[in-house]
Amino acid sequence: MHKTHRSRKKSLYGKDMIILPIVFCVLIFLICLVVIIPSTASFQSTASLFFSDREKNFSNDYVNIFVPVEESYDESETSAESSQTSKAEPKKQETVNIANFTFPAYGNQFGELIIEDCQIHAKLFFGYDDIALRNGVCIYSGSFIPGYGKTILVAGHNNTYFNGLKYAQKGQIVKIRTNYGNYKYEITDMQIHDENDRSAYDLKADSENLIMYTCYPFDELGLTPNRYFVYAKLISGPVIDKKA
Repeated sequence: MHKTHRSRKKSLYGKDMIILPIVFCVLIFLICLVVIIPSTASFQSTASLFFSDREKNFSNDYVNIFVPVEESYDESETSAESSQTSKAEPKKQETVNIANFTFPAYGNQFGELIIEDCQIHAKLFFGYDDIALRNGVCIYSGSFIPGYGKTILVAGHNNTYFNGLKYAQKGQIVKIRTNYGNYKYEITDMQIHDENDRSAYDLKADSENLIMYTCYPFDELGLTPNRYFVYAKLISGPVIDKKA
């Protein structure tokens, strides 16, 4: 009787020695899942954005009001020819009535930005936020849209849509197509500034100018202390009639 009782106790003790460590390991694993996964989700999302070879599609995150306008200039014109043309005084610009097109709301895609020499072809958004930067390049809402006759400040990620800015050269042509007209700018300068250097741009300028910028150095992950700026002057495009 006593031997049977001891045998049962040993059997139960042996089972406990096996089951308890298994239960303990499962609990630790579950705790790790709860604690670690949320903290790594953002990193995984960023890593997949940079390293995945599949095309990203965030189209459900924003409103697209971009309807291409028929080109009013010769698309076969080369950059060299454009550079020679830009040395002359700009031709009289056409006017577009502000009441005749949909003005972009914050976060809307309303155009696209193209620099053929830099292999850049990106969706253009109004408003600076993560959704816009994941999908293309975006106009800082404290600046202006093309045609307003003021500074256009455009940002993009150095590892994605604005990586090609490292190939920027003076004289290259930047095309911006919007839902109300098409614009061309000629690159005039490239500069590197500290991220907090507000002298890198002038939002109060009285003439239309395009400034594109991204983190520097190129191909470096995360925020960097410097920014790479590319400056361009207006060549052609309709003027927005703000009085209408």
